[in-house]
Amino acid sequence: MSARLRVDFIACDGRGLCAEALPELIALDDWGFPLVSDRPVPSRLLPGARETVSACPLLALRLEHARDRDLRARIRDRRP
Repeated sequence: MSARLRVDFIACDGRGLCAEALPELIALDDWGFPLVSDRPVPSRLLPGARETVSACPLLALRLEHARDRDLRARIRDRRP
């Protein structure tokens, strides 16, 4: 199952801890906010990604799984 990193920029305060913990997947912009790719997290980095998500002090980082994206798309498609 594929998973992607997502950032809630409203919750994030740009501390940059996530980029320190997972530099293979997270870079920082000029203001210290995380930049994550839309590509799936490689399976070898998934344990580190889970740890990094758990360590986010503001819960601004999450792993989104394909089934979550599919469910949201189905809900969105049912809206009038």
